[in-house]
Amino acid sequence: MSISVLVADDSKLSRRSVIRSLPQDLDYDITEATNGKEAIEALKSGFFSLLLLDLTMPEVDGVGVLEYLHEQQEKPNVIVISADFQPEKQKIVMALGAKRFLRKPLDKEELAMALFELGML
Repeated sequence: MSISVLVADDSKLSRRSVIRSLPQDLDYDITEATNGKEAIEALKSGFFSLLLLDLTMPEVDGVGVLEYLHEQQEKPNVIVISADFQPEKQKIVMALGAKRFLRKPLDKEELAMALFELGML
């Protein structure tokens, strides 16, 4: 069974890095968004099991995406992956429903552990 994943980051290099960090023994259906506005449009068009979300993006930032999701009934598991690791920001995103907050550059083992803890592995 395929896991539907939305990767939202304005950096193509970061999106590729996140995708390469996903455990290789699972089947993924991956959609990419280059900003928060595209992420919200993708979320409106279909359900995702997992959202890997950067915070600093143009148009709508990661907090804006989380605010949108906060109002929705069906939500993906959200893992924020950001270089902006301020404790205040972490509290905000967790209050808005993010399940984990991982630091860039992303560590494959940290991501695998987060997915395991969320019951996705």
